Amino acid sequence: MKEALRELVLTAIRTLQAEAVLPADLDLPNFVIERARNRDHGDFATNAAMLLAKPARAKPRDVAEKLVAALPVNAAVAKVDIAGPGFINFFLAPTAYHTETARILAEGTTYGRNRSGAGHTVGVEFVSANPTGPLHVGHGRAAAIGDCIARLLEASGWNVKREFYYNDAGVQIQNLAISTQARARGVAPGDAGWPEDGYRGDYIADVARAYLTGDTVIADGQAITGAKNPDDLEAIRHFAVACLRREQDLDLQAFGVGFDVYFLESSLYTDGKVEETVRELIAHGHTYEEGGALWLRTTDFGDDKDRVMRKSDGTYTYFVPDVAYHRSKWLRGYERAITELGSDHHGSLARVKAGLQALDCGIPNGWPEYVLHQMVTVMRGGEEVKISKRAGSYVTLRDLIDEVGRDATRYFLIARKGDSQLVFDIDLARSQSNDNPVYYIQYAHARVCRVLEELAERGLPPVDTQAGIAQMARLDSEPEQILLTELSRYPEVVETAANNLEPHLIAQYLRELAGALHSYYHEHKWIVDDAALRHARITLALATRQVIRNGLDLLGLSAPEKM
Repeated sequence: MKEALRELVLTAIRTLQAEAVLPADLDLPNFVIERARNRDHGDFATNAAMLLAKPARAKPRDVAEKLVAALPVNAAVAKVDIAGPGFINFFLAPTAYHTETARILAEGTTYGRNRSGAGHTVGVEFVSANPTGPLHVGHGRAAAIGDCIARLLEASGWNVKREFYYNDAGVQIQNLAISTQARARGVAPGDAGWPEDGYRGDYIADVARAYLTGDTVIADGQAITGAKNPDDLEAIRHFAVACLRREQDLDLQAFGVGFDVYFLESSLYTDGKVEETVRELIAHGHTYEEGGALWLRTTDFGDDKDRVMRKSDGTYTYFVPDVAYHRSKWLRGYERAITELGSDHHGSLARVKAGLQALDCGIPNGWPEYVLHQMVTVMRGGEEVKISKRAGSYVTLRDLIDEVGRDATRYFLIARKGDSQLVFDIDLARSQSNDNPVYYIQYAHARVCRVLEELAERGLPPVDTQAGIAQMARLDSEPEQILLTELSRYPEVVETAANNLEPHLIAQYLRELAGALHSYYHEHKWIVDDAALRHARITLALATRQVIRNGLDLLGLSAPEKM
């Protein structure tokens, strides 16, 4: 609907250009078509006249009058008026909503999708957890946000590559190895000889036990067998990383999340990508040496101070492999790159972007894009849950899935904007009540399915949706009008959520749509003796079911037919 109104306004602008009311060489302003907050003021409004006033050398209201006069006649628009200093308000005819309902049923699972991405390639990196333990609830939030962003971009015509970056090198991997070795030698947390920074969760004992018994673990298509030797730290390292990578993969599979690319940090060193990146930075003159260290002039690119790349002992600081990694994304053809991270990573983003700009290889400003999420607090019985039986120090993603199921876990982790803190209430997520938003939404879908069963049970014919569309003028009550309006919003919500990388907008919309459906159900009987009215009412319900199903799919949730 918004696009149709935009075309009407553009046609009117071209008419005014032909009449010399507007300059022929006009730079078209970025006017908006937006839904009116109060339907008494129309369905949609535009600020086009206010933006065109200066080039027209006229008052905004005068321009608005000329624009309205030049608007083509359109059956979907019942009335147009002018408000305030020059806002143009559009009042849609009821048939516009009836046509949109027919479109929903005709397009089915593709309704709400668009082609704005035009097949361009975007890499979406998310989770990227160190393989040092089970995934915690924070990783779960990253997985939900990242996967839903990928789904939204796919629904917007992008060629999406989901990517997981494994930090399989560095201090934390060393701590994993020595923790597993300690367990293999019979040393437990609290015993003399336990590593100071060792991982204390019971999962370390599980890994050590599997290593000593010679178990074989398959990770990334490779089989790693435990060498049984507690003194072989390198063998322990490989086995422990494989074990935990496999466990993380199983957790993500249980969460309905998969990846197209698994990228190993260690490969940046073994393939010489870090050294190659450093040579490129030196060659482009953005580095200098001082105090035995190699520095990058990140201040040339907006950072608050220059950063050390290579320390005096010859080792690289942690942002250097990040620059090399993102350079690899660019070289692999990612026209757009999105990285979902915890907010604790915020401090390193500026220097990574500075390093990419310093490469002078065509990477645009603002590449990559970052989406940050805040921490999650898990509550049960009004008290915070802080630890897992297995992980010890934190709540795992698998804990939540086992407690409340995949759908509730995904919805609750996506329901609020990522940069806001989130309280995950286990009791609420488990409840089968209208207070539980995911239950409330899925029940709306199941409710429509149940009505179709009742039709058959009563021996009534199936719904004739064509007859239903033809009779939709009879759906003139407030609950019906609200539901028709809510349905028409869906493509706009998908577009906005994808453009802003904010999947929580879909979650919020689905809750509002489910509320409109439930209100409609309670206010009106759908199965009535009047066949024409019955077809119209259930046709509206079927369109709502389709939109709910489409929205749930964007969130990676199921659409149950029974509850």
